[in-house]
This record gives sequence, structure tokens and C-alpha cells, in this order.
Amino acid sequence: MHPMLNIAVKAARRAGTMINRASMDLEKLAVERKGPRDYVTDVDRACEQAIAEILLTAYPTHAVLGEEFGRQGPESSEFVWIIDPIDGTSNFIRGLPNYAVSIALSHRGQITQACVYDPARNELFTASRGTGAFLNERRIRVSRRIRYAEALLGAHWPGSGEADAGAERFRPMADGCLGLRRMGSSVLDLCYVASGRLEGFCGVGLKPWDLAAGSLLVLEAGGLIADFDGEQGWMTSGNVLAGAPKIFTQMLATLQPREG
Repeated sequence: MHPMLNIAVKAARRAGTMINRASMDLEKLAVERKGPRDYVTDVDRACEQAIAEILLTAYPTHAVLGEEFGRQGPESSEFVWIIDPIDGTSNFIRGLPNYAVSIALSHRGQITQACVYDPARNELFTASRGTGAFLNERRIRVSRRIRYAEALLGAHWPGSGEADAGAERFRPMADGCLGLRRMGSSVLDLCYVASGRLEGFCGVGLKPWDLAAGSLLVLEAGGLIADFDGEQGWMTSGNVLAGAPKIFTQMLATLQPREG
């Protein structure tokens, strides 16, 4: 394992321990609302700070970009760690065990290391650019299914689960596949694409910390990722498609304007 990825794993497991401890007594959580459907807890903040301390102690010339505290470290650094301490906070505060710690390293704008840790299931997803993707140190690959009617998709769409609330564009995608799952953690959805549990994922309006680690895992597992035009602007726009190659192509086709 790459030395930088080793440090990321150490930080993710440290955060996972904190999350598991907090999950035993959710009534003590201090929860704040950041937006209509966006929450943060004292555990999110404590985990992000613990992760940042481990990373910056090991690599003091690097910078850290986190969901809760923004950027820390040298502004001029070519190395930026992108952190989501708990992707799926809404699940976490309800005791729904579908959330994860996400850590990725960007070097000159390219994601080179990825670590996603699901503390509830003790599942560790890792990838280094050019060396493949792994789940608990076992190689993973995207699904081999090629028929869209057999594809199970993950989604993060407007409306928080309401198919008609701002998501009409995506109805053909949903209608044509086997089924759609909105599980509340985009980074885990991307990990599940990488490991073949899902055939594809569609996300709208996501942030860099929602996408950074999962995107590298998908690519290293043999999948494809792009924005809704099939281009590489997804990290900026937050609009993303990811999937096994054959399914990805069919997902992309459902989003193209219909003639007539």
C-alpha cells in the first residue's frame, strides 16, 4: 500500500472509532441544521479535525479541504487532502448504518489516493492511481452486467426521494433500469459501483468531498465517470454519472434530449 494511502487509512480508522463510539448513544449528539436537508454534528467536526491532524502531522506541507472547516494548511500546496468526515450524516443521526468516512488526495488537481471507511460494516475501500481498487485488501471490479433492464442504480437527485421534485429529467433513467436506490451516502454509492453491488450512480449538485475518493475507486475498478454531457467537468459542476462501461453508456443516453 502506498505510504500516503497508509496514512489516510490510519486517519479513517481513527474517525471510524469515534463514530462507532458515538453511535452507541445517539441521544447525546449535538446536531445543527446547515440547510433544509443538511445536518452536522459535533462528531462530524471532531472527526474532521482528528483526520486533519493525522494527515498534516505526517505531511505538514500538504493542505486539507474538509466539508466542515474548509481549507487548512499551506495555500500554495500542490497536495490537497479532500475530506468528508461522515458522508451520510442524516443516516448517522437516526441510527441508520449507511454512512462512511471519505479521504482522498489530490495532486495538481488529479485524485491519486482514495480511502473510504464504512465503520458500521468495517469495510475499507482503497485505491491508488494505476494500481486498482480494493475492499478490505481484496481486488474489486465493476459489475459485468450489460443489460440496462438488469441494472441497479444509486442516485442523489433533487427532491430527496420524490421522483417528481426537480428530477423529471431523470425519469427515463429510472424507468428503464431494474431499480433505483437512494441510500443517503453518495460516496458509498460510488464504492458500491466500484465493487459491483450497483451497476451505476447518478448524482446532482454534489461537492468535491462527496466525489473525490469514490471517483478514483470507480475508475480503478474499471468503471467510467463523467458529467451529464459525457465530459470531465463533474468535479466542478457536481453533476455526475458513474458506472460499469456498458451501463454507463446507456445511462448517459437516457439524459440526452429527445428529438421531436
